[in-house]
Amino acid sequence: MFRLTDEQQALVEAARAAAQDAIGPTVKIDDETETFRPEIFRKLGEAGLCGIPTPEAWGGLGLGYVEYCLVLEEIAKVAPSWAVCVAVSGLPQIILTKFGNDEQRTRFLPKLASAEYLGGFALSEVGSGSDAASLRCSAVREGDEYVLNGSKFWITHGGYADVYVVMARTGGPGPKGVSAFLVEKGTPGLSYGKKEEKMGLRASPTVELLFENARIPAANRLGPEGDGFRVAMSALDSGRITIGATSVGLAQAALDCAANYACVRKQFDTAIIDFQGVGFMLADMAIQVETARLLVHKAAWLRDQDLAYTPIAAMAKCAATDAAMKVSTDAVQVLGGAGYTREYPVERLMRDAKVMQIVEGTNQVQRVVIARHLKRSYGGG
Repeated sequence: MFRLTDEQQALVEAARAAAQDAIGPTVKIDDETETFRPEIFRKLGEAGLCGIPTPEAWGGLGLGYVEYCLVLEEIAKVAPSWAVCVAVSGLPQIILTKFGNDEQRTRFLPKLASAEYLGGFALSEVGSGSDAASLRCSAVREGDEYVLNGSKFWITHGGYADVYVVMARTGGPGPKGVSAFLVEKGTPGLSYGKKEEKMGLRASPTVELLFENARIPAANRLGPEGDGFRVAMSALDSGRITIGATSVGLAQAALDCAANYACVRKQFDTAIIDFQGVGFMLADMAIQVETARLLVHKAAWLRDQDLAYTPIAAMAKCAATDAAMKVSTDAVQVLGGAGYTREYPVERLMRDAKVMQIVEGTNQVQRVVIARHLKRSYGGG
């Protein structure tokens, strides 16, 4: 995709204005104080930014993943924490659209798409991060209910989300023993552990979920028993594209700040962008941002066309998150001592960038996915 349609351009401009208006005034103080403001999420919802790919029949805009990526990029330019918020709340929508039944969709999707509800996704545990199939949180069927016991770690929106998609073990070991459930806020037996004190994404709460004989209606199971791992992997494939888009927005913001600074900052009566050491660094940063953007858009386009996109999504996630880390680090270098202070956003962007290489499957895991695809493609079995 090399040129936006008029409709896409209008969406980008609306997203940019809404993000700057809703997030911009408090982005610095919220990072410093680790403050999450649910009212900001509601404002983004009022602007129509929280249900981009959800079908219109269920309260969303019914647009594609390309449009979703364009919106997330604009939000991330202002604050990656909030792009992650919108993307994570979008995961239950993606899952419900594909795996939910009509009753579940009717009950949850309109509220999630409008931002009346905040969504969460609970897969990771202390002993099962990259090895998601080894999760231990259990769900035992008792009549028309399941009883959940165990814990989930690193959960975005923990304590704030109105509904979580939770993966729990209903059968034997391995992926076939995992099922997916919708767990609502206020469920007896659901409580919250510690809030993580993080290096970056400090306006996005990350909290442990605790289940102690939490009773979940059987009607809240997503799909048949044993289908949870497939649900989770499908969601992660989509999530890798949104993390890629968020990372592109982050990298673009860092590049913008560095390039603007380099054009006005003078040494020896010369703008520092005219010094080859700085100019070439900025050129490489621009190449990395544009390359990552194109790969993310390709993955999104493939998804929109209902074509195989798993390996490209893994490539896009790797390329975009690695670019975000490199570009934001180089942006600090371009600003020099000023970049190391909180006066400019690049130090925050650098801190935010690191976790992008970890979430939705570490970049090492993405390379495993890509290598397996290459092995199949080249006849290695």
